[in-house]
Amino acid sequence: MSFHIKISDMHIDILKEVGNIGAGHAATALSTLLNKKIDMKVPNVRIVSFDEMMEMAGGAESVIASVFLRIEGDAPGSMFFVLPLQQAEKFIRLLIGDQTFSFSDSKVNELALSALQEMGNILSGSYLSSLSDFTQLNLMPSVPALSIDMAGAVISFGLLELSQVSDYAIVIDTALNEDEGQTDESVRGHFFLLPDPESFNTIFKALGVLVDV
Repeated sequence: MSFHIKISDMHIDILKEVGNIGAGHAATALSTLLNKKIDMKVPNVRIVSFDEMMEMAGGAESVIASVFLRIEGDAPGSMFFVLPLQQAEKFIRLLIGDQTFSFSDSKVNELALSALQEMGNILSGSYLSSLSDFTQLNLMPSVPALSIDMAGAVISFGLLELSQVSDYAIVIDTALNEDEGQTDESVRGHFFLLPDPESFNTIFKALGVLVDV
């Protein structure tokens, strides 16, 4: 029996609660940054294989915007926030107020890239802080790195320095709206948490549930 099958609904419910609290903190921070009401929801949380994670990012050759960081402390691991390029463009337009922004423009917009990195900082910090509060584990993020590249290159490079990579990732789907009623205008991305192999048990034990891997 694989680790994936042993994950119960209770594990998922706990992770979704962690995600919802983190999303609430992130929405508050983004609302302050943008000076407008931002609504953020976590429609789904799941645990997927590494191959499934790559598929969710659009496939290895799909170009994405990604913010990557390492987690150090009691439960080391990696985090990626991944947006399809079209969704990243939508978010940047929302952040900088420029409805004409496009990654297809030859001139790099430093303000747009800074805005995207700041969004990654806020989201990463909010989710990690929520997980740390729930587990009472000491979790420290590295400085996030922004990449615009093919999913396979981004994810492989981010994990290249690790001698051991977990076979599974915790996925927190993220939907961000300017207005709670405008679900069709939401920016949708995926938050991938990849605990190092030994960290899965550490995290779930701290949450009060045990998993045999």
